[in-house]
Amino acid sequence: MFVLHLTFDDDPRRLAARPAHRERLTELHAAGRLVMAGPWHDDSGALLVFRADSADGAEIDEILASDPYYTTPGVTIDALRQWSPIVGPS
Repeated sequence: MFVLHLTFDDDPRRLAARPAHRERLTELHAAGRLVMAGPWHDDSGALLVFRADSADGAEIDEILASDPYYTTPGVTIDALRQWSPIVGPS
């Protein structure tokens, strides 16, 4: 699994891009690629948990490249890390 940490700022272009991004997240979840995702309560950023078959993160790179939200002004990728949960879905 991979965990993606985002930070948001007040740029209005982020909010304009969000509906299409959330639609894409719904598709990824239905396909089993996205375990869970959501913004922090104060909307300062978000956390996304992805399931990937490859350990090198190539699948996650493809997901990020296919969704323009991740390069939208107002959205910053702080970290993308491989994660090994010991409790919960694997």
